[in-house]
Amino acid sequence: MTTRRFLSTIMLLIAMLSTAMAQVNVQAKLDSVVILIGQQVDLTVDVTAKKGAQVVFPTFERAQMITPGVEVISSADADTSAVDNGRMLVSKKFRITSFDEKLYSIPGMKVQVDGKEYKANTLALKVMTLDVDTLHLDQFFPPKDVQDNPFLWAEWSGLFWMSIVITLLCVTIAYLVIRLKQNKPVITRIRIIKKILPHQKALNAIEKIKVEKMTASEDQKAYYTQLTDTLRQYIEERFGFRAMEMTSSEILDNLRKHGDTAMMEELRELFTTADLVKFAKYSTLLNENDMNLVNAINFIDVTKLEGQPTEEKMMPTLSLDEQKTRQNRIIIKTLIWTAAAIAFLLTAYVAYKIYLLTV
Repeated sequence: MTTRRFLSTIMLLIAMLSTAMAQVNVQAKLDSVVILIGQQVDLTVDVTAKKGAQVVFPTFERAQMITPGVEVISSADADTSAVDNGRMLVSKKFRITSFDEKLYSIPGMKVQVDGKEYKANTLALKVMTLDVDTLHLDQFFPPKDVQDNPFLWAEWSGLFWMSIVITLLCVTIAYLVIRLKQNKPVITRIRIIKKILPHQKALNAIEKIKVEKMTASEDQKAYYTQLTDTLRQYIEERFGFRAMEMTSSEILDNLRKHGDTAMMEELRELFTTADLVKFAKYSTLLNENDMNLVNAINFIDVTKLEGQPTEEKMMPTLSLDEQKTRQNRIIIKTLIWTAAAIAFLLTAYVAYKIYLLTV
């Protein structure tokens, strides 16, 4: 019998403990129960429930009345903390105020815990006003006029020196602009020159010889001089060695070194005849002059290069003074733009600071 009573007592204690752990407690409190008109006070609602329970507090819009005469200004987020026996404490603050002198009864807030509604305790809030002495009106003074702030050099000294710097920058910019105008730009013009190819130039010269009928002229020395000079000029431009300064044999040797052996015998015969006419007063026949002319034309046709550009850009070269002038202009322009940028930024900063000081 004693054992059965002991077991019953144990079971009753376990049931009471489970009930206590499952019990929900909702408690409301005010930071202050007495306030002046327009003052604000925090209303805190504490909910104690089992850990993991879902707690839903009521929501209020700004300036919504919690009770007639008492309005909610704002509300904070709920704060959760753990307590003993597997329970938790959830707190939420509501900031309230009132503008009427009265003793207010704030009804208990309704809170839902796991879908079940619980009601907090009722609170009392007393709103008081200040006593105004209407018998001694001379103690009250009207509002003062707007007063100007005193001038402080410390507030304006930085702006003053910045203004000096801006002025110096503007003077520098003006000086550099004048220098830039005096330092006239160096204008370089690229010339496009029509380039006559070596074989065209040589054929034009031979055509001139034919037009002047120098093959039939009695002055054979002049004819062969002009013909060989034309060939020498062509060989020099075409093959790239100084044929104008070489003898006939040297020209032929250089042509062999370049691997150009076309019409070599005809060219040797032409130079040999020319040397005999110019230096040994050799007289040639008319058909011999014509044959040498034809050989010269054939040599040019065989060795000419096609597809070369017919135009050439002539880039002018600047003197040292012109190069120095161009560099000076680049430096001056760079200094002008740099000084202008700094002056603009400083001016904007000074204007902004003055605006803040005068508002």
